[in-house]
Amino acid sequence: MTDIHKTAVVSSKSNIHETAKIGAYSIIGDDVEIGKDTRIESHVVIKGKTKIGQDNHIYSFSSVGDDPQDKKYDNENTEVEIGDRNTIREYTTINKGTTQDVGVTRLGDDNWIMAYVHIAHDCQVGNNTIFANNTTLGGHVEVGDFVIFGGFSGAHQFCKIGAHSFLGMYSGVSRDLPPYVIVMGQPAEPRGINLEGLKRRDFSRDQIRNIKSAYKALYMSNLGLEEATKAIEELGDINGEINTLIDFLKDTTRGIVRKG
Repeated sequence: MTDIHKTAVVSSKSNIHETAKIGAYSIIGDDVEIGKDTRIESHVVIKGKTKIGQDNHIYSFSSVGDDPQDKKYDNENTEVEIGDRNTIREYTTINKGTTQDVGVTRLGDDNWIMAYVHIAHDCQVGNNTIFANNTTLGGHVEVGDFVIFGGFSGAHQFCKIGAHSFLGMYSGVSRDLPPYVIVMGQPAEPRGINLEGLKRRDFSRDQIRNIKSAYKALYMSNLGLEEATKAIEELGDINGEINTLIDFLKDTTRGIVRKG
């Protein structure tokens, strides 16, 4: 039998796994699904068409699945999808999607979301990311796997944040951030590659050497984006590290973060 605190308000139309736990004064709406062994602490509000996987832990005063902060929103039946093994700390807000995009805000697996984070409508967040306190994403932002956001950092709406990149504390990104790149400042500027992160994720020396060469072509050669992309293609791919970067650069629509 599901462990639901007597003060919690849980809709009879919701679908809560029998091993899930719902804390005091939390509110669970009609169309909410909560998976196996997920823990919802006290004073959490989960609304709308929201699907939450297994082994998640959502802390007090978080809001998941409420209306997007978008003036065009007109009560459409949009969604939030959250995967497995995520930690979502206090006062986090995750808004549902809009019909101007795919209609779903997504958070993948194994993410560590610290307090006061805002994930806006239609954001697509991958796996194994870290969002430090007060990180803010505008609407429609795409975040790759293993990205780290420092405290009070953020991304402008429609930006793409590449896998394994790192945003330092207070950094603000208004253009696409390529994979592997560290940025700092307001506006954010590139400061090198996320070397320590790549080592921790078992990138080989040859792969890291390739990524360093790609960074030099992109930021230290005075080449335009198209020319730099061609130079990076010539480096050759060892185990996906260069192809990941090339695919990102060819897909950018906002341009990439550059030095001032």
